[in-house]
Amino acid sequence: MVSTSVRRSKSRLVDEYITRLETGNALLDDSPQNLVEVVGILKSYGIVLDAYSINLCYIANTQFLKLFPLFKYFNGEVNAEKVAKFLWHRRINYEYAEYCMKSMFWHGGGGLDAYLDTPEFTAQAEKLIEAYYKYNPLMLILHQAFKDFLPEQMRQMAYYSGLGQFWRVMSDIFLELSDSYDRGEIKSIPDVVKFILDGLVADATRPITYTVKLRNQKYDIIPKSAGLTFLADTAVPYVEAIFFRGTPFTGTVSYNAQAYEIPYDLGMFNYGALFADPLPIGGAGIPPTLLMQDMRHFLPDYLRQIYRQSPRGEGDIRVQICQSFQKSMFCVTTAAIQGLAPHPLDTKDPEQQIANRQYLKGWLNRIIETQLTKVNT
Repeated sequence: MVSTSVRRSKSRLVDEYITRLETGNALLDDSPQNLVEVVGILKSYGIVLDAYSINLCYIANTQFLKLFPLFKYFNGEVNAEKVAKFLWHRRINYEYAEYCMKSMFWHGGGGLDAYLDTPEFTAQAEKLIEAYYKYNPLMLILHQAFKDFLPEQMRQMAYYSGLGQFWRVMSDIFLELSDSYDRGEIKSIPDVVKFILDGLVADATRPITYTVKLRNQKYDIIPKSAGLTFLADTAVPYVEAIFFRGTPFTGTVSYNAQAYEIPYDLGMFNYGALFADPLPIGGAGIPPTLLMQDMRHFLPDYLRQIYRQSPRGEGDIRVQICQSFQKSMFCVTTAAIQGLAPHPLDTKDPEQQIANRQYLKGWLNRIIETQLTKVNT
């Protein structure tokens, strides 16, 4: 009886959110408080993503095939001051960017993942490897002995570049959103969703390419002819890998196979941003802590003032940032759902409405298990 009641409650909630989307509203409730939190946190996130994007692309373009890239987080500027700040942790936590990259790389999906298994990619990677180690016979011998090791490094570099290019677009969208809000053009959560959607659509077919330069010669690891694009091949896999699946956080679950604490099927993972419990933020082994720490430094004054008015003030600011960030990601998810819908969600055509409802149910059956109902409480 209990399970039947739970299923009915879930089905009712799914129908309510489908109706909400069909009537032009967002997954997140529209309120002045939510609007300020979402726009403010996306401004901070946009600044952080700018730094993440620059570093990921720097690593992909200059650190490829380096076995020990000790200074990969320095963007080519290595000096005593930067090293000191790095050691004292007064810096951007680029490790979180790599966590997201590795999560995408691990989960795969989309055209980027498929292209990295093609003979075309293998041939280009092989040319680069042979040229890079042209004067290092030992490495060439090791490459012949372990043929998959170095190509796998280049596959990972392709994800560095792909995620960097994806975040380049998203950073620009979020910062432009903040500017529009400051001009009084963004007045509601649906306005936020529409702005993000317009940005996604504008760059939907933006090519995703990856070319490296070695001794004045260029190697097209992902050529434009591969046909990879921003929305289908980086945005959608990102939503799946980071918003929904994620990876188990070390220190919170056992990696012992006999403990059965980690799902046997990657599709059952629910460690993504939409599922995350904000309370553990700040604990060791929780990767989003690094992101919240980075965003803490770039909060607009109006958002920081809201946090200060909370019962704990800034004492639990990372938790508050995570709650605001989660709200903003439901707005981004709403924009993605609208952008990928088979037909306009406000269509009056009965057949199109049926197709849309089937499409929306697929999304909502997963989303309803996230923190959505809690952020809307």
